[in-house]
Amino acid sequence: MIAGLYIDGASALHRATAGIKILAMMALGTGVFLIPDWPVVAVVLATVIALYPISGFGRHIIWAQIKPMIWLLLIFFAVQLWLNDWQAGLLVVLRIAAIVLFASLVTLSTKTSDMLASLDRAMVPLKPIGVNPEKVSLAISMVLRFIPVIATVASEIRDAQRARGLDKSILAMIVPLIIRTLKMADDVADAIDARSFDLD
Repeated sequence: MIAGLYIDGASALHRATAGIKILAMMALGTGVFLIPDWPVVAVVLATVIALYPISGFGRHIIWAQIKPMIWLLLIFFAVQLWLNDWQAGLLVVLRIAAIVLFASLVTLSTKTSDMLASLDRAMVPLKPIGVNPEKVSLAISMVLRFIPVIATVASEIRDAQRARGLDKSILAMIVPLIIRTLKMADDVADAIDARSFDLD
């Protein structure tokens, strides 16, 4: 499932090194949380969305990334609206959307092997202080890959619970999501173990 997120292409984003894309994602993730004005973050989000067609991904791909997030973003907005005001809610929603969509864009345009190799090289200087580059790079890569996967799973659960009339219950959404996420993590661990991928 994780490897299948990559879609082959010849765009500039596909040709860019995994390291550059990861650094760009870190910069974007940090930057949007430092920006206090929602109109500026909205411009960042619009730029991220514009990168999809530029990179060869059609509207159906963009919608596939946005759809699973909608219910979660609505919850965040409602919480902020209750605690603060609509501007604070909009700012949080725009920040999360920009980060998740850019993370999805990176996973769609970057092979897992390239991402692991890049992260591994970046962690090599930390070896003298006891850091295992292979373990850290694998963990970070897994997190990046699972962001869009979990969002998709959340959307599937929402649709299933809606059919049962339980879409208004937060508990009915969260519990199955946690269970399925843990099951996916267990399946990935079994796959790694089956391939004798020893990082010790």
